[in-house]
Amino acid sequence: MAGNAGNRAGHLADSTLMNLLRIIIRRFDNWLSHVEGVEPFTDDLQCILRIQIGQIDHNIVFPDQIIQSESKALFIHFWNERMPVIPDKGADLSYGLKLQRLVIHSMMLVAKYIQNNPPLDDVQVIGGITTFISREVADGGRASFQHLGFTIFPYARTEGAFGEFWESFYGWWLMWAYNPVSSRYRKMREMRHTEFWMTREKFMKRYGKT
Repeated sequence: MAGNAGNRAGHLADSTLMNLLRIIIRRFDNWLSHVEGVEPFTDDLQCILRIQIGQIDHNIVFPDQIIQSESKALFIHFWNERMPVIPDKGADLSYGLKLQRLVIHSMMLVAKYIQNNPPLDDVQVIGGITTFISREVADGGRASFQHLGFTIFPYARTEGAFGEFWESFYGWWLMWAYNPVSSRYRKMREMRHTEFWMTREKFMKRYGKT
């Protein structure tokens, strides 16, 4: 009996520590996002995206045009707190359909925000960087982004492999803090960053109000 009580106390202490660590990571992420200008843009509770206004630091070469380095861009960030929680058994078809619906709805909200904010008239490209596309799997999520209309590009981080390692390290801990089940299926050493971009014209045509 004493042994069982000790085990329960140990598990409770571990659970408390893990919850505390998750709170610390989430608060740090919120602080860092605010510092870097990653902010909500709508009151819609179904939105799972935040945005950041900035400039691209390299040319983006589409099949039909080139967006020059230092052009104004709207960066899309997944809103960790709003992402659907993956079931214990893993992401299934139902989860995938729900996520797709929320992403498309959120993209339409981004387009509406661009349309209603004249200071964004000079935004040339919409997209960003993600770890949701895996290089270790044949598709690895690539088709999902392409289905949304984005073109996929290799990650062009100027700091090289060392910088990408620390980004992957931080990204994995964010997954663990916000969506623990996802961290079971994705190993940190397998995480790679990929860029996804769409020209403003194409984005507005696809998601904007006609």
